[in-house]
Amino acid sequence: MTAHGTVAEYGSAAALPDVRTVAGRIVANIEHVIEGKTATVRLALAVMLAEGHLLIEDVPGVGKTKLAKALARSIDCSVRRIQFTPDLLPSDVTGVSVYNQETHDFEFKPGAVFANLVVGDEINRASPKTQSALLECMEERQVTVDGTSYQMQTPFMIMATQNPIEMEGTYPLPEAQRDRFTARIAMGYPSAAAELAMLEGHGEHDPLDQLRPVSDAAEVRALALACRHVHVSDLVKQYVIDLVTATRNAPDLRLGASPRASLQMLRTARAVAALEGRDYVLPDDIQNLAVPVLAHRLLPTAEAQIGRRTPESVVVDLLSRVPVPDARGGRGAH
Repeated sequence: MTAHGTVAEYGSAAALPDVRTVAGRIVANIEHVIEGKTATVRLALAVMLAEGHLLIEDVPGVGKTKLAKALARSIDCSVRRIQFTPDLLPSDVTGVSVYNQETHDFEFKPGAVFANLVVGDEINRASPKTQSALLECMEERQVTVDGTSYQMQTPFMIMATQNPIEMEGTYPLPEAQRDRFTARIAMGYPSAAAELAMLEGHGEHDPLDQLRPVSDAAEVRALALACRHVHVSDLVKQYVIDLVTATRNAPDLRLGASPRASLQMLRTARAVAALEGRDYVLPDDIQNLAVPVLAHRLLPTAEAQIGRRTPESVVVDLLSRVPVPDARGGRGAH
């Protein structure tokens, strides 16, 4: 097989072991820049193969933007970066129709969102009006300007970073916006050993400048197609429904997870299984994804906020109470 496969090569369950091989190459490449965060990097890649969008939330200076840029540079595809600021306009994101004096007609000038990978830096520093410019492209993979719809490229992924909402000069993301992000992850501080390696490796030069692509858009598109063939048993599907339903009935939450959350949980679980070299999803995959996929969509009640009950803690509690399928969730486990 060549370094960059075709859709035909990857478009069946038989090619799933190759997903693990290519993904390992991408993860290893990113780890030249991001030390000691293998699980976070793999989850980011799983979201991409699930054809979703990723929200990276953490305090300043822990490598949020660097992770997004490292993933973008590891894949030879079109990449655009949007610095979200309070004066950013929706048309800066989506594009605008301008009058052409030569043709005496309006022509569309694409905005920054027209790329395979869009890095949205500090998304919650822009106004909700500008944030909402992303709603259509994130869900329908198209942008409509002046009554005309323009299709996005494939693969298409938005990787947005944001600071915690208590930071100065930030706006909370609208509920509809948060629900369109497949998962939310936090970078966290590096371990002492990883930080020491960073000081030694980043002292003379930025390793991001020397990062070279190890995959391309066509290969990622093919890998995503292969992930769709991962088997999910009826037991595992029911487990997803039980978890999502539990969030809607939880007394500490005033907004539970949407049906979109169920779909994105299943897609991401398929990608995670493929990254592990499996052609079936385990209940463990669902449990490991529950917090990053569900927590950012949930709204706690006022009483829960006073009691310092976070959506993450509610999801962890639900995981301990919702019965887990006793079958492995593989083939034949119906």
